[in-house]
This record gives sequence, structure tokens and C-alpha cells, in this order.
Amino acid sequence: MLEIREATLKDLEILLKMEQSVVDAERQYDSSLKKSNVKYYNFHELITSDQSILKIGIINTKIIGSGYAKIMDAQEYFKHKRYAYLGFMLVHPKYRGQGFNSVIINELLVWCKSQSVKEIRLDVYAENISAIKAYKKINFEERMIEMRLCLNE
Repeated sequence: MLEIREATLKDLEILLKMEQSVVDAERQYDSSLKKSNVKYYNFHELITSDQSILKIGIINTKIIGSGYAKIMDAQEYFKHKRYAYLGFMLVHPKYRGQGFNSVIINELLVWCKSQSVKEIRLDVYAENISAIKAYKKINFEERMIEMRLCLNE
């Protein structure tokens, strides 16, 4: 049975390990990542700020998944003033394909609605086909494609 709860600072050690598993998984999609000391998230802020929420999924006392929503200011040219950015979307490989990511996202969306946020965004690597399919399954749409050109030094 999956339990969803807000992360606390007591979860920091395991969250940092999970962060490294995200970095390791994304290396195959992004050769520009440094070889070591990559830190994506400010967990202290995500846990303590009233502008964000970090949810974790637990099975038998083990954290098996995570995700956060963070309220961001939108650019002036958008109709909405704020949006929520989702990140740290992770489910342990043993538990993938069972809908746990959708459960975590739905919990984040409930929080976003309670904050009167109308638009939700996230980033995913174009080559991460399984993640793209999972997000499309819960009605996310592709809007922008980031293009890169790496010049040799």
C-alpha cells in the first residue's frame, strides 16, 4: 500500500541519495552534466517554503518515490501571474509501471489547486520516452522544445 506524505528535514539523507540516482539516470540524456558533485535541488527550501511542497511515496516504511511542486512567477506576457513547476519526479525502478508517479503527481496537483495555481509545468529529456508517455497519460502536453548547440572549446 502506497502512503503519500510531505517530506520533512528528517528525510534529507535519503532525499540526497535519491537526488544522485536522478542525476545518474539523466547522464545518459545530457553529456553536459559534470562528472561529480551535481546538485539539482534545494531540499531545505522545498520542504520549508510556503511556495513549494515536496511529497514522498512510502511502501513498508521505505521511500520509493518523490515529487515537488514549486510556485513560480510567470513572465508578464502570460495570462496567468504564477504557475507551478514540478520536479524531482522519481519512482524506484522496482515500483515503476504501477501508477505511483501518477498518484504523487495527483497529490501535487491537489496542493497546486489549493494555492489557486492554474498552470503546471515540468521538464523532461526528449529521449526519455517512457517519462514522456507517463506524463502524456495524465494529460500533460508538449509545448516547447529546448535546442542546444555545444561548441568545442
